Amino acid sequence: MRQSKLFTKTLKQAPKDEVSLNAQLLIRAGFVDKLMAGAYSYLPLGLRVLDKVKGIVREEMEKIDGQEILMPALTPKDNWVKTGRWDDPGKEVMFQLKGRSEKDFGLGWTHEEIVTPLVQKYVHSYKDLPVAVYQIQDKFRNEPRAKSGLMRGIEFSMKDLYSFHADEEDMWSYYEKSKEAYLNVFNRCGLNARIVEASGGAFSKYSHEFQVFTDYGEDTVRYCDQCDFAQNDEICEVQLGDKCPKCGGSILEAKAIEVGNIFPLKTKYTESFKFNFTAEDGTEKPVMMGCYGIGPSRVVGSVVEIHHDDKGIVWPAEIAPYQVHLVSLGKDESVKEQAEVLYKDLLDQGLEVLFDDRDVSPGVKLNDSDLIGLPVRVLVSSKTLEKESVEMKKRSKEEVEFVQIKNIVKLLSE
Repeated sequence: MRQSKLFTKTLKQAPKDEVSLNAQLLIRAGFVDKLMAGAYSYLPLGLRVLDKVKGIVREEMEKIDGQEILMPALTPKDNWVKTGRWDDPGKEVMFQLKGRSEKDFGLGWTHEEIVTPLVQKYVHSYKDLPVAVYQIQDKFRNEPRAKSGLMRGIEFSMKDLYSFHADEEDMWSYYEKSKEAYLNVFNRCGLNARIVEASGGAFSKYSHEFQVFTDYGEDTVRYCDQCDFAQNDEICEVQLGDKCPKCGGSILEAKAIEVGNIFPLKTKYTESFKFNFTAEDGTEKPVMMGCYGIGPSRVVGSVVEIHHDDKGIVWPAEIAPYQVHLVSLGKDESVKEQAEVLYKDLLDQGLEVLFDDRDVSPGVKLNDSDLIGLPVRVLVSSKTLEKESVEMKKRSKEEVEFVQIKNIVKLLSE
């Protein structure tokens, strides 16, 4: 991609009304644009990042036999009435509206009420179970605190997976598999997530969150310094400095960002829809159910909150919009020609390249490169050509090295 063709521009200053770090950097670097509190447009660079996160999610969901579907975001009132959630939490969470003939609808903030009767149409016997389906779709929540950029929106991208089982043992088995799949997703996105016990909220009595410890976090987690004990402070009964009830270690406390959550729903929603199956012994039994959520847009915001410095974003390689930022410095024709040749050679090797071919000052180009934060910057200038080299710098490192032009394509390909 030639940077001169990007219709977006970087900004020297973030909008004054934007208080969250992730939104400040993403807006300044030209990844997103704020329409209103809690709702953002994804610009070309930002959409590439979001799509890469979604791609990782899809790969890991398929490994645990998740089948992708897509359900309507506009949903009928009747489904929500059956579970009681049209009134509780009702308008506190759901955007409710009227269509023609005063018919009531709600915008999907979650999809248990839609997916349960959907799968019910196809599952009748124990032979049809287990089933796991997921979607990646925009959700809408009447969020009272839409002030944290991509971290807390009124419209946001969500991967919600739902599993259906013949018994509780099979549900818990899948629940454990989902934990590993989630940890894989976050690890590949550059996030070191920890599994934390939490309240199930409107979904179930208890749940598990995936939290990334950082001073920029909104949540508080109490955890053990010796074992895997970790609980959200909303439900935790042990205090900072107490002994861990699990192993006797010390209880510590940290700020954290929630990047995913999973819920053992059991029969909470299948009973509401009378979703039963015929067991092997011929009896009718309720289907067991679990649900599992990851917010790809929230992951993008979380990565920026954690991976940045005073110059800008530092993208992890697997979700960076481009792998290489090729920068041509100066107006010398030989520099421009060499940069064009190198750009073509890198593309021919299948590398993702953002080529800064703009007619702007070297300072602007270098500052923008740091702000955008691609994993590797390759710089071509009169100075480097004197050594038949290019200057290569990893965004996460301070060191700069000169690499022979004839070797750079092979080096980056490897």
